[in-house]
Amino acid sequence: MSAPTRRYEDAVARYFEAWNAAPDAVAEAVAAAWTEDGGYTDPLADVRGHGQIAAVVAAAQEQFPGFSFRLSGAVDGHHDTARFSWELVSGSAGGPAPVAGFDVITLDGEDRIRSVFGFLDRVPAGA
Repeated sequence: MSAPTRRYEDAVARYFEAWNAAPDAVAEAVAAAWTEDGGYTDPLADVRGHGQIAAVVAAAQEQFPGFSFRLSGAVDGHHDTARFSWELVSGSAGGPAPVAGFDVITLDGEDRIRSVFGFLDRVPAGA
């Protein structure tokens, strides 16, 4: 695996660590993945900074208890930008993932996330 590819995969791994962190570890995981002024934008949120990003993560965890985010496919990147698909899966229920999408991230010179632009491909009714 090339160094540039590893760069994107490592950043995406830290991203998923934040989304899947235990409630008492979300803030630390977000700080490890994003720059201090980093952003997260999707159809349901547009936030900046560690505190606001951690709040979005916590809200998703509350809405989908027992679920976790996982990569669904390869990470693709160039320059300071990467894209990847993901899905939200139950640890016990099985079946199709109720939420799926893809994200585009930009990285700083230290490979921390500056911005996330998320797109939702599948969302349950009423979510």
